[in-house]
Amino acid sequence: MYVPAHFAPDDDAVHELLAGHGAADLVTATADGLVATMLPFLYDREEGTLRGHFARNNEHWRRPVIGDALVIVRGPDSYITPSWYASKAEHGRVVPTWNYLTAHVYGGLTVHDDPDWVADVVRRLTERHEAGRSRPWSVDDAPERFVQGQLRAIVGVEVTIGRIEAKFKLSQNRPAADVDGVIDGLRRSGDEAGAAAVERYRP
Repeated sequence: MYVPAHFAPDDDAVHELLAGHGAADLVTATADGLVATMLPFLYDREEGTLRGHFARNNEHWRRPVIGDALVIVRGPDSYITPSWYASKAEHGRVVPTWNYLTAHVYGGLTVHDDPDWVADVVRRLTERHEAGRSRPWSVDDAPERFVQGQLRAIVGVEVTIGRIEAKFKLSQNRPAADVDGVIDGLRRSGDEAGAAAVERYRP
């Protein structure tokens, strides 16, 4: 990934993105070419892993992987119009661009066709995404026989992280007045997540 110095996040920012994302794209090279599946993942910083699960009927997990797997994790992304820049009125030498946060995570892939391993991941994913709800759903709210049937229909996957390339492109290369314009423009267009990201990571 091409990452100019002003778009390079520090380690804590990258770990926060990995810990807070929803679903991500798992991409692997196989003898039949590239294969991709979007999956929710759990990030474990201490163990250096991403863990999730496939539908058993998804042939992706059965295909031997050539080299490392790639997981593409994304944060908010936003179109940026030059009309928001103060410098447009000053000299007009501005163009549209796109703001985004992304991390490309590379590592070895392991498949876990183990009901106990998968059950642990399912419970942890559920607890994470139900946290903060007024009436959080629990795996134990469903009948045990039903849960066991659902677990038999999925297969676990784990990526052991070897390296991470990350880029937070959030108008850090623009003058302060242009950044103000971007934040205001994003908020006025209803993109609060994009505005908050620019504001948080502004120089």
